[in-house]
Amino acid sequence: MAGKMMHAAGFIIITILLAGSTPAVANDSTPIPADGSQVGSWFDNNVKPLTERKGTLDAAIVTAEDGPKLIKVMKDGSGNFKTLTEAINSIPERNTKRVVVYIGGGVYNEKIKIPQNKPFVTLYGSPNNMPNLTFDGTAQKYGTVYSGTLIVESDYFRAANIIVTPDGIRPDAQAVALQISGDKASFYNCKFFGFQDTLYDYKGLHFFKDCYIQGTVDFIFGKGKSLYLSASEDNEFSFVHCKITGTTYVRGTYLGRAWGSSPTVVFAYTDMADVVHPERWSDFGHPERSK
Repeated sequence: MAGKMMHAAGFIIITILLAGSTPAVANDSTPIPADGSQVGSWFDNNVKPLTERKGTLDAAIVTAEDGPKLIKVMKDGSGNFKTLTEAINSIPERNTKRVVVYIGGGVYNEKIKIPQNKPFVTLYGSPNNMPNLTFDGTAQKYGTVYSGTLIVESDYFRAANIIVTPDGIRPDAQAVALQISGDKASFYNCKFFGFQDTLYDYKGLHFFKDCYIQGTVDFIFGKGKSLYLSASEDNEFSFVHCKITGTTYVRGTYLGRAWGSSPTVVFAYTDMADVVHPERWSDFGHPERSK
């Protein structure tokens, strides 16, 4: 697996702010600018309104975004549903239209799964009152892959302005906040909290912008792909214009460890606090993976 984050000694909390990474080269092949202040305009120039991009998108996306459906989840009963589970269950299988699930503020204690046969789903919260999706699932009970509070298996998923966290972030509580295995997913202004294995970037093309991810051991891991292919496996994590901060008793936090045979991780234009181990990377006891 690519890019497993880890600590070497002491208790550590790491935070990462993803502000400009992208799963594909820009439309005009211009690279992400080195100047962080230009990332916003670079993004706007390349991710244009649907009306200006129909000729560059696959037909399924164009069809899905033409007349999307809105449903509301409100804890006070003023929406279409009180729970996200009910809202997801209401979406027909093999849907071809975008379904935007607006989530009102509050804490939603549910284990949420977007199955493979329900593409084009958006979870959207208010940026001023972000909903918190939480569930007390652990790897010991469900296994790492299925311990996620939010599990997304479908393609063309989006999320904006939501918080996802396992219930009870505590030492030895290995639990995934988000497991994403669908292709062509994007996340905007989302926050993911956990202890160990916070974000399981399982597989597929995924884009995170202005997101916050916090955890300790291996808190970002998987075989997702972004920016470009690695030499021998179809996976890579690229963090662009990010911030890595945290607390630890010693400078013992590696940027990643070689959990699999061909891990590839890129940090570009990124601010790193002195919490990062001077050696930067761990070969995880496999010197042949150092390259």
